[in-house]
Amino acid sequence: MILRLRSELLIFLCLVLPSVAFAALPAVDPSVRFMSLGDSLAAGYKAQPAIKGYSYQLYLDEVFGSIPNTLFDNAAVPGATSSDVLNFQIPQVHLFDPTIVTMSVGGNDLLGLLGSPNPAQAAPAVLQQFATNLSGILANLCYGMPTGGKIYLQNLYTIPEIPGADSVVPLFNQTMLQVVGSVKRLDGCLDKTLAVADVYTAFLGQQGLLLIERYLKRGIVVAEPHPTNKGYRVIEDTFRAVIGR
Repeated sequence: MILRLRSELLIFLCLVLPSVAFAALPAVDPSVRFMSLGDSLAAGYKAQPAIKGYSYQLYLDEVFGSIPNTLFDNAAVPGATSSDVLNFQIPQVHLFDPTIVTMSVGGNDLLGLLGSPNPAQAAPAVLQQFATNLSGILANLCYGMPTGGKIYLQNLYTIPEIPGADSVVPLFNQTMLQVVGSVKRLDGCLDKTLAVADVYTAFLGQQGLLLIERYLKRGIVVAEPHPTNKGYRVIEDTFRAVIGR
């Protein structure tokens, strides 16, 4: 009886496993090439584990296409400013040749401004440099991606616990919208999707989305600007809303 069961099990595995393995194979020529660019938010920094970050979840939840038909590359680097993205990440984009890009950029420009002795005095120059860098980033993506390429970037959420953030963050987000509106009119962008996920509004007044809030509740004073896993889920949902999936 035992031998018969083992024999039947072996036959079953021989019949089923090839089909399972075949179904799991990636497409020979995937039509979706999804790339994540930017800073620590795009990298999933401080998410537990990192694959709970929004870009990984967009991939795992098959927002842009099935996993076998999607190639995914996360080129984001914690600490990257808009200048870093323009000068170091953008020159490597052609190596992956994405059809879809999601991006988080500007947060480290903002934190650098808040860390200056006189943020109000430094703001105009920092915002102008951010606008110049972001224009270069988006223009390069538009001209380098194939027809029908899609570019989604998130705006910045405020962090009430950090002095000055509530007044400066809207300035960055306004600058971002102005740049996106201008770049959209470039010839290379006319056949592309270029949209902003409104993370600022999604986070506004919500609880439990930022690590700094959770640390403070435990009596730990630290300027920790990154989201909790719950916060990363909100960012993913905000991207999904603008993507339409």
